[in-house]
Formats: sequence, C-alpha cells, structure tokens
Amino acid sequence: MTKGVLKNLQPVEVFRYFEELSEIPRGSGNEKEVSDYLVAFAKEHNLEVIQDKALNVIIKKKATPGYENSPAIVIQGHMDMVCEKNVATKHDFTKDPLQLRIVDDMVYATGTTLGADNGIAIAMGLAVLASNEIAHPAVELVCTTEEETGMGGATELDSKNIDARILINIDSEEEGTFLVSCAGGLTAKTIIPVTLEDADKNLSTYTVRIRGLKGGHSGMEIDKGRANSNKLMGRILMELSSLVDFRVASINGGSKHNAIPREMDTIILIKAEDKAKVQEKLVELEGTFKNEFRTPDPDVKIEFEEMTPGVARVFSAQSQNNVINYLYLVQDGINSMSMDIKGLVESSLNLGVVTTRENEVEFISAVRSSVRSLKMEVFNRIAALAKLVGGEVSTESNYPEWAYNPDSKIRTIFEDTYRKINGKDAKIDAIHAGLECGLFGEKFNGEMDMISFGPNLYDVHTPDEHMSISSVQRSWEFLLEALKAIK
Repeated sequence: MTKGVLKNLQPVEVFRYFEELSEIPRGSGNEKEVSDYLVAFAKEHNLEVIQDKALNVIIKKKATPGYENSPAIVIQGHMDMVCEKNVATKHDFTKDPLQLRIVDDMVYATGTTLGADNGIAIAMGLAVLASNEIAHPAVELVCTTEEETGMGGATELDSKNIDARILINIDSEEEGTFLVSCAGGLTAKTIIPVTLEDADKNLSTYTVRIRGLKGGHSGMEIDKGRANSNKLMGRILMELSSLVDFRVASINGGSKHNAIPREMDTIILIKAEDKAKVQEKLVELEGTFKNEFRTPDPDVKIEFEEMTPGVARVFSAQSQNNVINYLYLVQDGINSMSMDIKGLVESSLNLGVVTTRENEVEFISAVRSSVRSLKMEVFNRIAALAKLVGGEVSTESNYPEWAYNPDSKIRTIFEDTYRKINGKDAKIDAIHAGLECGLFGEKFNGEMDMISFGPNLYDVHTPDEHMSISSVQRSWEFLLEALKAIK
C-alpha cells in the first residue's frame, strides 16, 4: 500500500504506518475508509476492536509481562485531517493520496496539508500495538473522527467502551512541551439574507483577490499577528464604498473555520470610468497591508482582473451594505490574554470562512476561550452585530475547556522521564487551541488523568505543513520510556 517514500526513516514502523495513512483520504467527514483500515489492522493483529456509529475506533491490547498490575492507559489521537491546498494544486481530497516528499529533516506533502495533525498520533499508536517488544501496561488506542470540524467523534464516544483512566494525547506540536490545559470553543455561523437584482449592463465586472498570506492554525497561530484575508477584504470594500459606486456579485474566502484564511475573492461591478480610481486605491491598500503586516505576512498582495463575460445578478444596495458592514466590523483575532499564564491567549475568534450562496452569505467564526463565560461573551457580541445587519446566528461544535489538574500523576511521570532522558526539564504549558482532552475530562467526570505531547510540527492547517523527522524519532523514544515508567 505504501509508496515507500519514507521507508528509510527511523522509527521504521511509525513512518510506515504514517505513510499508509497518507494513502487514505481522511478529511473530516470522510473517515469511513481510514476507520475501516484501523479495524482491519486490529483484526490482523488479533486485537480487540470497537468501531462505533461515529466511526471512532478503539483498539485494546493487554499488558506485557511485568505490567499486568499497572494502570491501563489510553493513547489518543484523531484520524481526520484538515484539507487545504494551494490554488494551483490539482488534488481531490476525497480520493487522492497525499504526495509525500522529504526535504532535509522534514516531511512535507506536495501542495497540500500533510495530515501529521494528527496522523502521527495514530501511527505511533499502531506501532505500539503492532510490536511484541515494547514494554507497556494495558493499552487502549482511541482514534476519533471529525476532530477538526468540532470534535464530533469525541462527543459521540461512549465512555463505557474505555476502561483506562490515564490518557496520553499525541496532538501537540512542540517537542519538549507537555500540555496540561486547553481552550474550549464553539463555531458561530452567521447567515445574512441577500436580495439579488439584475446587474446594470453598462457596468464592467472585475474580480478582487487577496493572495500571498501564510494562514495557519486559528488556535496555535492566532498570536502571530498574521493577516486574515476575509478581514482584509472587508477593509478593501469599505474603502471602495467611500470612493466609487460599485455592486457586489459574490464574496468567498477561506475554506476551514479553524484555519486563518489565506485567500479571498470578491466579484464587483464598476463603471468603466472608475477603473483607474479602483486600481489606484487597491495599489495603495496593498502598500498599506504590506507595511502593517511586514513581519508576519510580507507577501500579501491584491489582484484586480476583469471578468469576461460578466455576471447578470448582484446584491441589492441594502444587502450589500449589510454584508460589507458585518465583514468590516465583526471581531477577529485575540480578544483577551490570560492574567494567570504569561503569553497565553485567553480568548479569541477567527473569521475562517465566508461563502456566498443563493440568497444569502454565510460567515463562520471559530471562537476559543479557556474561560467558559468569555467564550459566550464573544459569541454574544457576534450575535448582536448580526442582528444589527439583519442576520441570524447559530452555534455548532460547542466543546469544553480542559482545566489544569494540580495532582496529575501522568504529568509527574512525563516530567521525570523527560528529565532522565534529556538532563533538563520539559516545559509545562497550556494551549489556546482546542484538544479533545476537554471532552474526555467532561465525559469521565474529571477522573481521566491526562497529558498531551507530540513531535515538532510546523504550519499545520496550511499547504506548508511539515514535520521534523528527528523530532518524531525522539518523541517516539520518549513515549516508549514513559510507557515503561507507568508501573
């Protein structure tokens, strides 16, 4: 099944399973094939397996000799991935395998996300289960679905199918940092009705595009100051509205609510004599954006191109004002910083997706907060703004935060093991991104002792996502030592 691109990498079994996973399309909501692959793996190795209605898979392996009386553990990760690609990349995430490549110490996909978030967790778990030489207590590998679109799999998981009360989550992205707390979140979906009318045939049609942005994970990179293409377009349209008369035909940007959007396209209609004014303003705004984002997003650019043939229908004037006002005013980025943990974003939101549909425009924002009340405060502000422009808001994927446990035994084991191997202390941290640990904590009434770790991953949720080979090897060796230490 594997193409063998990674066959010479260490640890061999981990990269073998990672490459096999990369052959299987596994975007959120399209996990049936990868879920069945995991079931087939369990049966091949004569292991107990449970596949539930949400396509979550739990594979159980008994303790190795000497660990029969040790507490059982969960190794946990999600099988789905974010599907992002460059505009020029021809790739169908519903059927095409990822095209892996190695550059120095890094593994990349070609023009698409890599899926190391969170395929590397599944690969490590399978390698543990497949081995007859690794010492470990009883292990339950829990592979969840639809994590990237709101943790749907973890929400549907039946706690009765899991015996262990220690959980090792492998969904972190910085080696040497152990996560002990995370933000909760929700998805806010705003619908603004749009009335369409016939376009003036004397107007010319143009596409305004935002390109060149880095994007990134809306939790991990929200503090990097990177530009949001959707919000930049809001500024462009607001500036143009005070300069010339124009009509909007459609507005579309971003593809995932939890990824900082990199690109946006808007179709506008203008008078022929206003073309020079619009071009001049767009050049000015590109310079403004390049200056404002000169460090985090220096390659931002605005494209302006005539469309032939043009379009026949446009937003009514009132609909256009409602859409532009919402896009311009809706909050985006950091909302508050933690006063307890230096440098930790406490609450934020990301306007990830804007989509024009028949008679409406949909705006989807990912709201995150480590304080539950602030999560709802941010959502209520979105709802208030939507009401002012004639829109309606609904919530999806409302998941809880993971609170710090001062008495965690697995944290102590991880700290001691890391110090033993590396001769220095690991970093203990909280994260602004959401982890499934929050749901596991709630599902098991706070009785699940949890920690999260992982190898170095970079630019996740973007086509530049890559993973350090040497870090995978070190993280694997650490995991084996930690399993050995759980007595």
